[in-house]
Amino acid sequence: MPSGFPDAVRDLGIDLDAATLDRFGRYRDLIAEAAVRFSLTAVRDPAGIERRHFLESLALGRLLASQGLLHEGTRLLDIGSGAGLPGLPLKLAWPRLRLSLLESNAKRAGFLRRVIEDLALDDAEVLEGRAEDLGRDPAQRESYDLVTARAVAPLPVLIEYALPFLRLDGRLAALKGSGVPRELEDAAGGLSELGGSVEASLPFEPPDGMPQTLVIIRKTAPTPDRYPRRAGIPAKRPLA
Repeated sequence: MPSGFPDAVRDLGIDLDAATLDRFGRYRDLIAEAAVRFSLTAVRDPAGIERRHFLESLALGRLLASQGLLHEGTRLLDIGSGAGLPGLPLKLAWPRLRLSLLESNAKRAGFLRRVIEDLALDDAEVLEGRAEDLGRDPAQRESYDLVTARAVAPLPVLIEYALPFLRLDGRLAALKGSGVPRELEDAAGGLSELGGSVEASLPFEPPDGMPQTLVIIRKTAPTPDRYPRRAGIPAKRPLA
């Protein structure tokens, strides 16, 4: 892997060994090869993938770790994982995570399975399906310590996708842009209904990236059994 990426990772205060850096290089190449075929990402050059996707994911991991949210054995669900971001970079850098990648698109889910196999990742799986359906699965419901989501849906919709998966005192970590104040306002009623509360809104400025906000929502009460609603309904009629 070119020297720029390891140096940038060290600048984040993250120490990756040579084998892990090699895995990042292989993962980068897999994304570049499949980006167009599976509509994974508009960023397709190797340096751009490292900078825009890997470093941003690792910077997010550093921020989550600073909040005490990444532990050995943490069960993490990455909703709408796409190319595996941020879940797979987090797993590579924090290998003791127990990772599930949720992806509804069959081709992208297949790509993620290939990456997990190619990188020989333990405690990593792909859940193929919609959050509204899997959130009702007893094997998945209220099972996770942490849910991550990157550019998945507006917060009033995302909370109905995510909160059913969280155990009590689990957290949703959602990256948001400049519209976060309005999204938080719009999500207030839904949070009360679904059993969540906003714990923190933290500034997040990834290397060479646009300033964002990391919204952390804590699961404070069980989500009623009627949620999530049927597939497509949360996006059409967000909870008010």
